[in-house]
Amino acid sequence: MEHGFADATTLDIATRAQVSKRELYALVGAKEAMLAACIGGRGDRMRLPEGYPPPKDRAGFRDALARYAATTLAELMDPNVLAAFRLGIAESKRSPAIAQSLLARGRQPSRAALKSLLESARAARLLAEGDLDEMTSHFHALLWGDLMVWVLLGTHKAPASKEIQRRADEASDLFLALHGR
Repeated sequence: MEHGFADATTLDIATRAQVSKRELYALVGAKEAMLAACIGGRGDRMRLPEGYPPPKDRAGFRDALARYAATTLAELMDPNVLAAFRLGIAESKRSPAIAQSLLARGRQPSRAALKSLLESARAARLLAEGDLDEMTSHFHALLWGDLMVWVLLGTHKAPASKEIQRRADEASDLFLALHGR
């Protein structure tokens, strides 16, 4: 984050991590793999917990949506995640692999988690017919709208947990009004 992706050396990273460069390569690989692993770790958290029960009624579906939303938004607003997004934007020309990692290891797993929840809600007849990919996009748009842009630009502060929960609840209620049965 201090030097930019291209100018940060694996020696700098190993020194900061207090490991040898050889150990760093053995554990993680090249710095692209290091960044992908960090992004993937966050991406894996943007979902419901393992074993979360599929919704059986509208209230359970709403609660699951709100929990997914609050978890996802809290992860996205973490200062380290915001820094990774800023890095990806700043380095998009020189290091397009950063944006690809954000897409493949962050966005896609999070969207897949929401789509899985929507599939289980549809199986329980809690969700109207329609394209699940579009519904996933609608839900995310309801959740954060243009917030991410302004937080990344520094004109707005990342919301605190109370505001995150309010947004999660509101997005869930609006989504159910649009797509629920």
